[in-house]
Amino acid sequence: MMQVLKTLFPKHITNRFPGQKIALYVFIPLTLMLIFRSCVHLAAPDGGAQSIATIPLDSFSDAAAANVIAIFGQWGLSQLLLAGLFLLVLVRYRSLIPLFYLVFVLEWSGRMAVAHFKPTVTLETSPGAASSLPFLAIALVMLVLSLIPAKQKNGETI
Repeated sequence: MMQVLKTLFPKHITNRFPGQKIALYVFIPLTLMLIFRSCVHLAAPDGGAQSIATIPLDSFSDAAAANVIAIFGQWGLSQLLLAGLFLLVLVRYRSLIPLFYLVFVLEWSGRMAVAHFKPTVTLETSPGAASSLPFLAIALVMLVLSLIPAKQKNGETI
């Protein structure tokens, strides 16, 4: 248990990834997906609310639709800031990848819990809702793999 905590919260933050290589390789497309998702919420005219999440904005009053779009845009900014931290960890502070898998797991499971208690009315199942459980499962597996020390070559980790 102490080793898990030491891996999640390293005393010295370095660019050496301590876990299994597959967890590092999966972190790359995960980070890119987070960046893409946030940019869509920021750049799409409807914030992705209707065009992607199928929230029926055209049945809302103009003011209500504008509020939903604004909230999606603000959420996109929050996502972009978090995605930027993921990118920074990937490029410069790889020893924090296990911690960021934990952050991902907590954020996605938290959003799923909130969605359960405060569901969003949509016309169809949104891609975000459909992909939540698979992404959470992948992140949990990668979290575990990131905590298992990699075999070392010449005393070096990647």
